[in-house]
Amino acid sequence: MPPSSKTLDPTWFLDSDSEAVRDFAAKTVGGLKDPVAIAEGLFYAVRDGIRYDPYRVSRDPAVYRASVIAGAVSNWCVPKSVLLTACARAHGIPARLGFADVLNHLTSDKLSESMGTDLFAWHGYAELWLNEKWVKLSTAFNIELCERFGVAALEFDPVNGALMHPYDTHGRRHMEYVRERGSFDDLPLDAIFETFDEVYPTMTGSENSNDAAFH
Repeated sequence: MPPSSKTLDPTWFLDSDSEAVRDFAAKTVGGLKDPVAIAEGLFYAVRDGIRYDPYRVSRDPAVYRASVIAGAVSNWCVPKSVLLTACARAHGIPARLGFADVLNHLTSDKLSESMGTDLFAWHGYAELWLNEKWVKLSTAFNIELCERFGVAALEFDPVNGALMHPYDTHGRRHMEYVRERGSFDDLPLDAIFETFDEVYPTMTGSENSNDAAFH
């Protein structure tokens, strides 16, 4: 389905018109004009410019604004997807957020035990309109993290997209997508935390509960 005008508009979370977002994007894009080339540059800037950190989960809506995320050294998948989506809109590329529930077969025993499950709800990625189709792009894991844990880093692919690999470099099961949450023109933060409260009842009771979102 072709993009609606909403996929280009700034929102409170996706504040693509903010100076911080435009500055972040400009450092990468430079004088590029081709949307695919712009998208590629933004993809790697978010993937590797912001280190993946599963312990950055907060209940404060303000930290999920793209302009705030742009200044972060590290973050988790949902904020990184917010930033990529906002940066794309800032350069006239229709973009939206996508979410799915995944099973992380390589999650640590400590985290799996504390969560009570290896299901990670609302794994976030960006969806960009490139070459007349929606392309799903996950920027969650930076390349240094992937190399450390034996997982192939996701590479930008404007045709097939870039979602989490089902296996690691040793042939072990890695990410398994088990439920599509859908596509959203803005960040459904309330719905995300409603699910977190259901799936991780012992981990999301406080303002700064951190471990529930290792995805």
